[in-house]
This record gives sequence, C-alpha cells and structure tokens, in this order.
Amino acid sequence: MKNKAVVLGSNYYIGLSIIRCLGSKGIYTVAVDYSENDTYGAKSKYLKEQLIAPHYKLNPQELLEYLINYAKNEIFKPILYPSADAYVEFMDNYLNELREYYLIPMTEKGIWTSVMDKVELSEKAIEFGVLIPETVNSSDNNLYSEVETRIKYPCIVKPTDSPAFSAKFRKKMFLCNDDQDLKNALNLARNENLDVFVQRIIPGEDDNMYTFDAYMNSDSEVTHWVTCRKLRQYPINYGASVYTEQKYVQELYEISKPFFKALNYKGFGEIEFKKDNKTGKYYLS
Repeated sequence: MKNKAVVLGSNYYIGLSIIRCLGSKGIYTVAVDYSENDTYGAKSKYLKEQLIAPHYKLNPQELLEYLINYAKNEIFKPILYPSADAYVEFMDNYLNELREYYLIPMTEKGIWTSVMDKVELSEKAIEFGVLIPETVNSSDNNLYSEVETRIKYPCIVKPTDSPAFSAKFRKKMFLCNDDQDLKNALNLARNENLDVFVQRIIPGEDDNMYTFDAYMNSDSEVTHWVTCRKLRQYPINYGASVYTEQKYVQELYEISKPFFKALNYKGFGEIEFKKDNKTGKYYLS
C-alpha cells in the first residue's frame, strides 16, 4: 500500500495499536504528536516517522495547516487516523478541509461530534430502540426525588462531554452513594462549567461490559465487526479496558448494525454495552 497512515497521537494505547496493526502489515506509519513526552507508541518498531506538530486544542488552526502542508508533499493521499476523542473532535471540526488532502471515511461534518455528546447519543438511542439506563438531567427541578425514587443510590454522574471531563478530573464519572455525594459531584461539575447527568447503575461486574467494534463503508453498512467482553478495567468498574477477550455475541450485532446505519456513521466505530445481571438485557454504556 502506497498511502501512508498518519496517526494523530501516540501517547495513548489506541495510537500504539494502530501503529502496530498497520505497521506489521508493511504500511508506512507516521505519528503526529504535540510533544515527545509520554509518546510510548512512537517507540514501536513499526513506526517510520514521528512529527511534532502544534497542539490540537491550543493551536488547532496551526495544526490544520501543518497537516495540510505535510500531505501536499505526498504523491498519494495519506490516511488520517485519530487515536482519542479529542482528535476525533479536531478532525470533525476541519473535516472538509482535511478531506481535500487525506483519505477519511466520514463524509458528513458533525456526525462524529454528535455521537460523542452523551445526551445526543442517548436521545438517538431511544429513538432507534437501543436501551439506555434510566437518566435524569442535572438541571431537573425534581432531581433528588427522581434519583431517590427512580434512579436509586448508588448512582453515577456522567458528563455530556467526556474528553473535557476526563481532562479535568482524570476519571470518566463520579460515583454517588447518597444525596451529599450527589450534591458534591454536581458542584464540582458546575464549577468547571461542565454539563452532567445522573444515571442508574446497571447491575453487574466488569465482565458484564461488552463492546461492538466495526467498520462501516460509504453506505454506512457494516463490513467487518467483532464483539468483545471486558474482563478487567482500570479503575475497577468505571475505567478503560486492560484485559479483554473476543467473545461472539450475535445480539450486539443485531442491536448495533441498524443503529450505526441510522446515524449515517462511516469508518471505524465502537459501541460499549453493559449486560444487566438481572434481566440479561444490553444497555448502552
């Protein structure tokens, strides 16, 4: 393959995985980072180049110009891969400009950003029959009574903007065991101007977590897919996967395939589910 693979970010395990998977197949891989610090993916023997470019958040316009200038010197359009949500957001913001110089499966600006917003994604899930845990918006006037009667403690407070929340608090959510915990969590989020919502905890341990990973073609049809089951994550219960097994679950395909199609999604995508210990049903996580 003559098209280079340009990977945005090698300081996260996804970047390292992309580099290993493509590089081991003989594809020329390039890592683009804003610093050399902690870019462990760039140490892979399969990486051909590491480029230090402007920061995606501090200087997004400069990063755009940097990427365009790099691609202009290539005979064949490189393929651009994001390794984290923040890079997905950057690519979505400049999708039309980047597509002139890079191969990117997504064709419609705004879809990536839309599905990254937890509230928007939940609304779409409800519309297309995908189960989500019972949820209450943090601005609801009856928040505490709704939590007491419908959500129950313990519950979780989750962000609508996961990358911003994780960057600030270094965690995915807040666990609340009572009214005081909930009040403290909401105050922390408000102080940082972060929108959050309260959600029921689906019963089950880490090994009740599943993922549906797939590639959608230009017609948003699933062409390749795999289902996996988490065995461990860090932090326990609400963290990133650290030990996962491939496990065939046809039901997840039946749920996810039409959902991706309805979203008009293209390219690589993943949906995370949790299986309810009591009912056996799969909920969007």
